[in-house]
Amino acid sequence: MANLISDIVEQARLTSRALIEYSHNLFEPTVRLGVTGLSRAGKTVFITALVHGLLRGGRFPVFEAMASGRIARARLAPQPDDTVPRFAYEAHLAQLLTERQWPDSTKQISELRLVIEYQSQNRSMRELTLDIVDYPGEWLLDLPLLRQSYEEWSAETIRLSREGDRADLAGAWHFEIAALDPRAPADETLAQTVARHFTDYLRNCRDERFALSLLPPGRFLMPGELADSPALTFAPLDRLEGSAPSGSLWAMMRRRYESYKDAIVRPFYRDHIARLDRQVVLVDTLTALNAGPDALRDLERALAAILDSFNVGRNSILSALFAPRIDRILFAATKADLLHHTSHDRLERILERLVADAAKRADYSGARIDAIAMASVRATTEAHVGGAQGTLHAIMGTPLAGEQAGGRTFDGESQIVIYPGDLPENPAAMFDPQTRFRGLSSAPSDDTDYRFLRFRPPALERIEGGVPALPHIRLDRALEFLIGDRLR
Repeated sequence: MANLISDIVEQARLTSRALIEYSHNLFEPTVRLGVTGLSRAGKTVFITALVHGLLRGGRFPVFEAMASGRIARARLAPQPDDTVPRFAYEAHLAQLLTERQWPDSTKQISELRLVIEYQSQNRSMRELTLDIVDYPGEWLLDLPLLRQSYEEWSAETIRLSREGDRADLAGAWHFEIAALDPRAPADETLAQTVARHFTDYLRNCRDERFALSLLPPGRFLMPGELADSPALTFAPLDRLEGSAPSGSLWAMMRRRYESYKDAIVRPFYRDHIARLDRQVVLVDTLTALNAGPDALRDLERALAAILDSFNVGRNSILSALFAPRIDRILFAATKADLLHHTSHDRLERILERLVADAAKRADYSGARIDAIAMASVRATTEAHVGGAQGTLHAIMGTPLAGEQAGGRTFDGESQIVIYPGDLPENPAAMFDPQTRFRGLSSAPSDDTDYRFLRFRPPALERIEGGVPALPHIRLDRALEFLIGDRLR
């Protein structure tokens, strides 16, 4: 009964806020754009490059409103939510342009408001407010927990941890829970030990060598101010026979799991995800390709879980008032500049394969789904080099200081030319257990540890009036899909 009342109150609160935002949107058209992705996908760089390109008038030939000159100007404005940190656009831009370093990854929710003044196709001047909401994709993977009991989550998590690469990575945690009696009295020290081994397992899964993606609860890897709190001191347990008595270790874990959902996951959905209109999901597909088929299949499951977490579909007046929907979702395989352009379409087809099943379900709701290969900031240029098999398609750039390849450690100043490898024409080949894509290897003589070299952001010459827009690959196509229809 208490849960029913809580759900009714929650729905009333959501409806009231939706009504206020709908009324506001009639007079000041606004798009709330969510930007997410799992670790290393490039969320911060995407937002920084997008905003800088709009403010500076970047080279966006596919973004019709800008290419046709209908955008008069774009300007930053105070963000709407006073309790949410502002996205540190200026600091991130300075890192890219002045320091030529990649900004730190997203560890919390942040927002930025951009107002676009444009001429509509009937020649009247209008404004569109773009509210950009940046949040870690790991937190999004928590939303399916709202539909799972502690017992269901424990069984599924333990089953998954016994598959493929996960089985070895979960060894210490499996050893710990095998010796436990879940019906034993609750013990705080024991709970902390089990939670630590479980968190270590999740962290090991995320290592680039394995690049696994489906790793809830998300706050275990990005705890922030919740580090060491009881809300993050739980773990799945195995082998419960019968019901768990009050005061048992199992009962403690179940209570903390429910508290995690109530205090962390539900507010995250209510205050942020439920209010989005459009969504970008950035995907570090290349790291998964290098890690192999297990990582790709895990990424496929994670992307399906992410898409299932959104309330997607075509919006109407009723849906806008009672259940706002995300009507466009863009999946973007980032870091396309680490490949020659001849492989960009192949990378796109691999991403399309990864999201195909989830996208079919979204199609029935009327939502539009697209998948592209892109680079928010292009760090390399293309070159051709001679090889034993003839001319090879290569890329050229400046590796970050400390990067290693072929026994050489780079100083962060010297440019190199490297053959990145070619993706196969058929994306299904990458899901074959016998297939390994080895491009831009940092350890070409070692068959167990491969990864892409990381290049510094490009050096840009200053021009009159400041700094030119950052070079990119298909960022304009992303903009056209996400907001082009709202600038008609």
